[in-house]
Amino acid sequence: MSFTVPAEWAPHRAMWLGFPSHADLWESDLEAAQAEVAALARALAGPGGERVRLMTGHPDGEAAARALLGHVPNIEIVPGRFGDIWLRDTGPIFAGGKARGFKFNGWGGKYALEHDDTVAAQIAQASGAELVPHDFILEGGAVDHDGFGTVLTTGQCLLNPNRNAGWDDAKAEAALAASLGAKKVIWLGEGLLNDHTDGHVDNLARFVAPGVVAVPVAWGRGDPNAEAYDDAARRLAHQTDARGEPLKVVRIPSPGFVEGDEGEGPIPASHMNFLIANKAVIVPIYEERPGELARQALEQLFPDRQVIGLTSTAILTGGGSFHCITQQEPAL
Repeated sequence: MSFTVPAEWAPHRAMWLGFPSHADLWESDLEAAQAEVAALARALAGPGGERVRLMTGHPDGEAAARALLGHVPNIEIVPGRFGDIWLRDTGPIFAGGKARGFKFNGWGGKYALEHDDTVAAQIAQASGAELVPHDFILEGGAVDHDGFGTVLTTGQCLLNPNRNAGWDDAKAEAALAASLGAKKVIWLGEGLLNDHTDGHVDNLARFVAPGVVAVPVAWGRGDPNAEAYDDAARRLAHQTDARGEPLKVVRIPSPGFVEGDEGEGPIPASHMNFLIANKAVIVPIYEERPGELARQALEQLFPDRQVIGLTSTAILTGGGSFHCITQQEPAL
């Protein structure tokens, strides 16, 4: 039976969301990150039209989640076990009525945390979906889907020898075809500077409608990712999707230079890490002016959804944002 991964704008049965639970990882940012995730959960459960399944990874995290969100309608707290909250990468990808699970090695061995390699099985069991395991390493943030079998990805991540040694584009495409029903893979190059995921595409380029891909455009002087953005736009400009239809590229303001802790240089802030919910689109905001411009641009692309901007500065200290900490469970 043939299948493809549904586009993110297709109806969802539920939205899985990871809740910061480990004080030893988040340190002084824990309470702020929990507050930002709680705000996201409320937006998803309210105007977003989602059934939120909030997964906690530690009893302390469960207690904090219940204190913040225990009585909010449409939010179910699901105690679980994970190393950290990045469910997009550790959880399954739902397609064809099943949960597709993949090996996980801590983004090329950088952050190997206990229980992260069990998250896909936990979510599959809780959702009642059959888990189909695949014997290669893949993170959900490394691939983006249009619902027709077109997959966006970056060579920097998918062909990195710290994931699947010996892979070339042909081997990667065959693996994506067998596991996710990919009919066409569109290869982009480098991702964001200092992104420990080695260039996840959900920080760089996203499908926003059939045949339409959003890509950032540099904001302000000294945007550290200007070249990567323009390279992605050039690569997409003359591409077609799996249907043979030409792609339209829409440019959205980036956050510009967002500085990390002292001495760290720029951190990988991206408005592309927005989340498409049933009735809303929620975009992470780092700096007020470019964030509002990005929100307005997304309003034009999603006229049937409310576009909500929420602060994500504390979550970003952990390395990602809203898309990284969620995984949609399709209605089909």
